[in-house]
Amino acid sequence: MPTFTAPDGTRLAYRIHGDGDPLLCVPGGPADSSYLGDLGGLSAHRRLIVPDLRGTGRSAVPADTSSYRCDRLVEDIEALRAHLGLARTDLLAHSAGANPATQYLARYPDRVRRLALITPGTRAVGLTISAEARREVARLRRDEPWYPAAFAALEAITEGTGSDWEAVSPFFHGRWDAAARRHQAASRPDNTEAVTLFAAEGAFDPQATRAALAGCRTAVLLLAGEFDVNSPPRSVAESAALFPGATFVVQRGAGHYPWLDDAERFVASTAAFLA
Repeated sequence: MPTFTAPDGTRLAYRIHGDGDPLLCVPGGPADSSYLGDLGGLSAHRRLIVPDLRGTGRSAVPADTSSYRCDRLVEDIEALRAHLGLARTDLLAHSAGANPATQYLARYPDRVRRLALITPGTRAVGLTISAEARREVARLRRDEPWYPAAFAALEAITEGTGSDWEAVSPFFHGRWDAAARRHQAASRPDNTEAVTLFAAEGAFDPQATRAALAGCRTAVLLLAGEFDVNSPPRSVAESAALFPGATFVVQRGAGHYPWLDDAERFVASTAAFLA
């Protein structure tokens, strides 16, 4: 597995899927990037360069754990771009990975040709997802057999009286089948310190990020899953409004991992944008 060196000396690993023009793919979590796979076959169109964020997968644990902070990860993306010898790059990010990717665009706008944000997190731009927005999406699944227990767990989490994230897992997938169960287990973060410190004080400066994005002319895609409780379409649309001329797409029948729910539709939408 190839590696590169971050500015602070931490050795970071990355995976390569496919051939063609490179596409840097920032995972969420922070979790082992293996859960992205080849993004449902997107590797048939692009050479996917998928880093393991510091302290996850095969990347080293940093000597200074404060470097897990989201804004500090921006320089890891920049180091990977430089390591690959790319003057400019196309960038894709999933879930929480959208936060450092958005900050990267704000900091280095001339080094990004296109940015695809897949079921993105919105903390970097200061958007808070309301409990009602999550309920609205969750209720679309009310005819599913697992719905009563999952919705009760979601209510407890949103009200601050529960923390059974395992019980709400079905809400992250368009189909709660055996493949979804395996994928949910594989995408679970295993470095709790990296997760906790990702959003440490100072990680986000939404006002500065929004100001930088307002003047940015980079082509940006924001793709939401119709059933995604984590990143509801309404919230992703709000985020899309902050990028001049952004393309906003809702993938019907999809959850938080749209390439798993309908790979053909996901790849068609994403590859067309990147082309």
